[in-house]
Amino acid sequence: MTETATLSHQNIITTKDLSVNDIETILDTSDSFKEISTRAIKKVPTLRGRTIINLFFEPSTRTRTSFEIAGKRLSADVINISGAGSSIVKGESLIDTAKNLEAMSPDILVVRHNCSGAPSLISDFVNCPVINAGDGMHEHPTQSLLDLLTIREHKGTFKGLKIAIVGDITHSRVARSNIQAMQTMGMKVKVVAPPTLIPVEIEKMGVDVCYDLGQGIKDADVIMILRIQLERQNQGLLSSLREYSNYFCLTAKHLANVSDDTLIIHPGPVNRGIEISLDVLQGSRSLILNQVTNGVAVRMALFYLLLGESDANSN
Repeated sequence: MTETATLSHQNIITTKDLSVNDIETILDTSDSFKEISTRAIKKVPTLRGRTIINLFFEPSTRTRTSFEIAGKRLSADVINISGAGSSIVKGESLIDTAKNLEAMSPDILVVRHNCSGAPSLISDFVNCPVINAGDGMHEHPTQSLLDLLTIREHKGTFKGLKIAIVGDITHSRVARSNIQAMQTMGMKVKVVAPPTLIPVEIEKMGVDVCYDLGQGIKDADVIMILRIQLERQNQGLLSSLREYSNYFCLTAKHLANVSDDTLIIHPGPVNRGIEISLDVLQGSRSLILNQVTNGVAVRMALFYLLLGESDANSN
């Protein structure tokens, strides 16, 4: 790496804060880090001597693991703390937890929490950078960045691309982050779902709305499928999963009516046969595992851009 590029914000809390230049810088830097993961020895000394704390109050496989791998591949010291393993269960407040961790001089806090706004709140009380790894139904900015990297690798550009985001829009922090980031990069976004799974007045975000899967995806360059988040639903918004899958599960029959180069992405985890059929999931259009690979590169890039190269590397 040569001179470290810079971002316009110290924290990665929301994609609203990211300019076109920020996103391009992150994606370009991610491209340069992808090669490291193909080596026999997948480690460079870039962040040797730096400390990253992953503070996860929600279950996670892809996000937590990729943040940990990203830090370790850059030779940072990575500490993982779960909500159940923290003093939160003893009654300590989130702010006190954050301030106590800061007293140990970490270089970055990565925070996932079931309450919207928790990473932003923590950033007000600590001096080190904070990365939002998903907060309630609010945002998941690093997911949108890895989605953009995946799209750019296969489409080469963003300007003018049409994307259909299908599924549980109401409860999806991924949808919110992607809508903002994709519009920043010049993409046109449509949301497709039953009326009960589309937020009121979402049109104010500049998206088109469609309640029919076939109509919603017919001119899409990219189809993003979202998981039905049953753990966040408590108001009977769906009569049954069977009914949902009858009308909104993406199948080969639907793909027969779209362009041959339409791409399919999904942030995971996938409910097979509910939001996407097995043959589509495993088909040549599906880039779901590419997204997982790119997640490591994007998170490596963010660590590098927020911290710069460790002074230890010059000794």
